[in-house]
Amino acid sequence: MDRLSAMRVFVEVVDRGSQSAAAEALELSRPAVSRYLAELEEWVGARLLHRTTRRLSLTPPGAEVLARCRQMLELEGDMRAAVSSPDSAPRGVLRVTASTSFGQAHLAPAIVDYTRRYPDVAVDMVMADRTVNLVDERIDLALRVTNDLDPNLIARRLAACRSVLCASPDYLRQQGTPGRLEELGLHNCLTHSYTGKSRWHFVRAGAPVSVAVGGNISSNEATTLVEAAVCGAGIAMLPTYAVGELVRAERLRVLLPETPPRDMTLYGVYTSRKHMPPTLRTLLDFLAQRFSDPPAWDTELQDTLAAQAAPGRRGASRHQ
Repeated sequence: MDRLSAMRVFVEVVDRGSQSAAAEALELSRPAVSRYLAELEEWVGARLLHRTTRRLSLTPPGAEVLARCRQMLELEGDMRAAVSSPDSAPRGVLRVTASTSFGQAHLAPAIVDYTRRYPDVAVDMVMADRTVNLVDERIDLALRVTNDLDPNLIARRLAACRSVLCASPDYLRQQGTPGRLEELGLHNCLTHSYTGKSRWHFVRAGAPVSVAVGGNISSNEATTLVEAAVCGAGIAMLPTYAVGELVRAERLRVLLPETPPRDMTLYGVYTSRKHMPPTLRTLLDFLAQRFSDPPAWDTELQDTLAAQAAPGRRGASRHQ
């Protein structure tokens, strides 16, 4: 059995939702597709798909095998690209999506620099504060901050995505500064509609801990929460990439730095049917280098906090 071909058939069947559609896309007969699937199931020793007259669905082993098949096909594409002509400069159109806050703060300037380096590439940026379906919306690359990856997609880690607790000086003067995580329940907390709506997760002395929070303002978009915090509405858990300049200008203060929020990860997420096009590969490499750990926005924020905490600085102790 040509195992790579069988893997490719399996992935295509799942992506297209039927054996017939996969057969047409791969220019194979329907019996050939069925034979590849049967041979792959025999090789792995498990049924991969539930087959009915109306639809196909993955079995639990099928979901595990699917993720690994995608990885193997991606590796095959990497090997092919490694020996392809070096003169084939990236060209064409890429559709890239990210959250509005990250897109405005960091993706847009990165794309400007990328297109200057590769002028034959055009990038269509889709800013959306929701989980975009890459296939339905013809997205080549999605930048996602998560700790729970979709096993049906391929992801490349780009950087850690850290957060901090922030509030404005006015809010802290009026409501007081929390000294412990458990005191957050006494404050008006500005929450994200999709993540951390009622509980925030932290690391204390190396161990995970979560606390219940609540407040009168929530949003599905981080920039809105940043503005609400600056206006003195309450305490917010905000990504470090969004608050550096505001902390430096002392419009926001970082709270409880000794018990930081749980880290998330910034991934570049994409689908790969046969092999990754050079344009997408160069963009991923470019973003991985630009957002490498520690990302510049984290380093700059830590430098700001260290300067604010320096001995002899007026009011430094209150800033923490």
